[in-house]
Amino acid sequence: MLLLPAILAGWLVGVVRARSFGRPYQLPELRFLWLVFVAFLPQFAVLYLPGLRKLLPDLWTAILLTASQLILLGFAWLNRARPGMGILFAGAALNFTVMAANRGFMPISPKTAGHLNPNLDVPSGSRFGLKDILLPPEATRFEWLADRFLLPAWFPYQAAFSAGDVLIALGVFVLLAYQDVHKRNST
Repeated sequence: MLLLPAILAGWLVGVVRARSFGRPYQLPELRFLWLVFVAFLPQFAVLYLPGLRKLLPDLWTAILLTASQLILLGFAWLNRARPGMGILFAGAALNFTVMAANRGFMPISPKTAGHLNPNLDVPSGSRFGLKDILLPPEATRFEWLADRFLLPAWFPYQAAFSAGDVLIALGVFVLLAYQDVHKRNST
């Protein structure tokens, strides 16, 4: 949920900055952009296709999610010289660490999950939502990296997010907002 506002804000700041230098805004030049698509495919398949989600056991879903995270880390590493990509890499590394340490899913505490779903009736160790696993803090490895933060109550959509998600969103913002606007246009 943090990513979309970060993309929009980063793009808007980038456009304003480029115009202030009298240059057109250009999207960042990223190497191996196809890796993002490759990383997104398994996540889309196991999280958003209901038929496939029911067919795949949790173990395979966890393996695919972990592989997807590794591909995203590789993409960020290959583009680490771009503004913000180091921040994005750090956030992705934090998310990968907590997910890999907790059976391939992002842990969420019963208390945090209860804020999202007051009628929660899911046993500990079960999947919650699309990518989370419900675990009490004492059973969570790297609990401080879990989905433990909530959007403000006034926000129209409620979601939990992690410290890694914050860094990823910040990295995307910087990537889009602080392009090299001093670069000469080739005409």
